Amino acid sequence: MAVTALILLLWALGLLAVVVLLLAILWSIRRRRDVILRIAQTEGIASLLPSLAGLTLGTVVPGNAVELLENGRYFDVLLERIAAARRSVHFETFLWKDGVIGRRLAAALAERARAGCQVRVLLDANGCRKMGAASLRQMREAGCRVEFFHEGSWRNIGLLNDRDHRKLAVIDGREAIVGGHCVVDAWLGDAEDGLHNADLSVRVRGPIVGTLQGVFSENWVAETSELFGGDAHFPQLEPAGDVSVHAAYLKPEGSAPAVKILHHTAIYLARERIWIQNPYFIPQPAAIDALGEAVRRGVDVRVLMPSTSGSDNPMVQHAGHRNFEKLLRCGVRLFEYPHTLLHQKALTIDGVWCAVGSSNFDDRSFETNDELTLCMLDAKLARQVDAIFEKYVARAQEVELQAWSRRGAWHKLVDNAYYMFREVL
Repeated sequence: MAVTALILLLWALGLLAVVVLLLAILWSIRRRRDVILRIAQTEGIASLLPSLAGLTLGTVVPGNAVELLENGRYFDVLLERIAAARRSVHFETFLWKDGVIGRRLAAALAERARAGCQVRVLLDANGCRKMGAASLRQMREAGCRVEFFHEGSWRNIGLLNDRDHRKLAVIDGREAIVGGHCVVDAWLGDAEDGLHNADLSVRVRGPIVGTLQGVFSENWVAETSELFGGDAHFPQLEPAGDVSVHAAYLKPEGSAPAVKILHHTAIYLARERIWIQNPYFIPQPAAIDALGEAVRRGVDVRVLMPSTSGSDNPMVQHAGHRNFEKLLRCGVRLFEYPHTLLHQKALTIDGVWCAVGSSNFDDRSFETNDELTLCMLDAKLARQVDAIFEKYVARAQEVELQAWSRRGAWHKLVDNAYYMFREVL
């Protein structure tokens, strides 16, 4: 018996060693090197826009028209523009649940496919698993090509935590819609109560749309091996406005993803104001230090986010609470909105530059997910985004350092417990 037990123990230890080795290999493959994300400059963001775009592996594209789409109006415009498509529709999203808007969108895409448009739909396999079999069948039977990003299979082992968090629609290669909206009924309405979320997207026309078509192509090719081209997808694009735009989306192996570099660098370029709207605000220590340095050089730094009562994922809010005291001692002003989920991912710098997209201010978005943030140098747009901040902050609760430092031991324990899982929340 002793010999048998010893053999079983050795087998178990050997199996454990193999599992640990495989996990170490997978971790090594997916690991990204930490970099010092700071830039010493005396010039503001308007002067250094080419530097910011270049550091995020993009380029500044002038000549665009940009329209903000707030709350449920996003769906009105999205469905209208899909109905107007003549040659191609590409749609990519992270979250789609069966409901009124999901069925309307499926019907709109199916109708365009039957009319002869090339319709490609790329859905995150995890976030869209509850989209409804009827909607999926309706689109495919109409001729839509529907594919899922990182489905659960052995070929995706090591990638199952990598999700496609982008929200993107490209119509005829001539216009695009980018932002944070999900295909869920809670995104309808106007954030009027706890059942309806707030969010922000942008509709863009002009030369930047070619870049956004390339963003869609990146993950489409990865999943399908299909390349597409020609005027139906990449037409010659003339200037449509006067807004300079750059996009952050690339996630090179072994290096910091573009959205992480973007957010950290923009903080260092601020000279007057940093106003952040984000539903899941869990900044890394380096970002907290950068925000603190900004305050010390006279920058007005404010962050607006949902409270635990307004969030769809209170665990994330608790994880963010872990660093509130440090942020407050740095001089950062924090506001929590208790009435509903504020889902917009927006950032403005100095009242002249703004960013809108899918990226949360947390480790999952900055290190793991595929994200897309569109950045615009335009004072009018920045003022509009700041006005949205001011609308919601008027009903928010500011977190005060003195009261926060006295919060209970249980609250602190919960905050620290969830913070340990911040990369997977």
